[in-house]
Amino acid sequence: MRRFFLSVVVVLLSIVAAFAHDPQKFSPEKFQADLEQFITKEASLTPEEAAKFFPLYREMQHKQRVVWQKMKDLGRNKPAEEAACKLAVQKRDELELEQKVILQTYHNKFFKVIPASKVYDVIIAENRFHRFAIRSWGQKDRAQPKK
Repeated sequence: MRRFFLSVVVVLLSIVAAFAHDPQKFSPEKFQADLEQFITKEASLTPEEAAKFFPLYREMQHKQRVVWQKMKDLGRNKPAEEAACKLAVQKRDELELEQKVILQTYHNKFFKVIPASKVYDVIIAENRFHRFAIRSWGQKDRAQPKK
């Protein structure tokens, strides 16, 4: 009986230790820093270019988040009536167009601070980084994305 009790205690302590380990939490600041570092490296931005580019980039992200939040709020509950569903779809279409206008506006602003070839590289690097981030969530190993 004593052995059984000891075994149960050891198993319970192991389980508690496993759950007590604080899982890595998402840090928006770290994510943003990693994104900017990756973009800087992949697009070969000089420190001067990065200093001009990233304030505009963060401004664009902020405006995009506002629109994404509106889309998220809109999609929370499906309207019960056909007319309301139609309005919700039309509003979503308007928000998606607003996203594209924001993107186009900021791409034009980016052209003024860095060469177009680097703007292109930034877009590709951002997409690669986000694909990598989505794949790596939930995985312990967070190596840098490969080309």
